[in-house]
Amino acid sequence: MTDAAAARETHRPAGSTEDRAAVWSALLDIYAGFTAGDRERIDSRIHPEATIWDSAAPELLFGRADLDRIRAARPVGPDAPVVTGIHASDEVIDVWDDTALARYTLRVDFAPAADGSTPASEHIRNTAVARRFDHGWLVVHNHEDLLA
Repeated sequence: MTDAAAARETHRPAGSTEDRAAVWSALLDIYAGFTAGDRERIDSRIHPEATIWDSAAPELLFGRADLDRIRAARPVGPDAPVVTGIHASDEVIDVWDDTALARYTLRVDFAPAADGSTPASEHIRNTAVARRFDHGWLVVHNHEDLLA
């Protein structure tokens, strides 16, 4: 946990330290799955009927079918951007019983493009709602905003 996140945590007592850590671990596992190219790992942390405001789509996504449609529309091939790292930080997490609200930022880094140019990192503000199920915490709603 970053120093800034630790300072904020002292003002946000909702939920136990263990529950907040478990939610954060589940969210980090999504990004680890992305960088590993493991869609099953990602999807194991997202409820199949989750709603998602994806930064690449103007409309609210409803469930896995909509998410897969957006995934299929992403560029592929030598001109597609290649993510080299996703860094999540500044988390503020509250847990009430079996519901969690997580707010955090992401920095997405990219490999140099085929023409040798290096794209700028993307900075994303993210809010996730998760629910505790028998097999762990699953995201039931996610909202991401790409920051300028």
